[in-house]
Amino acid sequence: MDKIQYRYYDIHVLVVTIMVKEVWIIRKLSLVLLSFGLFIAFSSPPLEVADAAAKAKTYKNCTELNKDYKGGVARSASVKNKGGKTKHKPFVSKELYDANKKSDRDKDLIACEK
Repeated sequence: MDKIQYRYYDIHVLVVTIMVKEVWIIRKLSLVLLSFGLFIAFSSPPLEVADAAAKAKTYKNCTELNKDYKGGVARSASVKNKGGKTKHKPFVSKELYDANKKSDRDKDLIACEK
């Protein structure tokens, strides 16, 4: 083999070695970033739950609650009103209902329905 073939072979081996190292570095970096992302995702509480719990205001009575929620507050969308037909549709919020459960006199899971 002459010198030109040796040089081509050496350059080819060098390029392949560099490419293999780059792929290895990219894989390691991807693994580190993925691990960090998963750690952050599972270590912090969900924002919706924290915000909803913080927003659940307790009202003194139904008059106060009905100023903000005309139809009252239902624990879930599937509950039915025991008292008959109402004028307004209740706002659905488990956290808000739980904070104002004392105002649900007929225990139908709708507080202060109108």
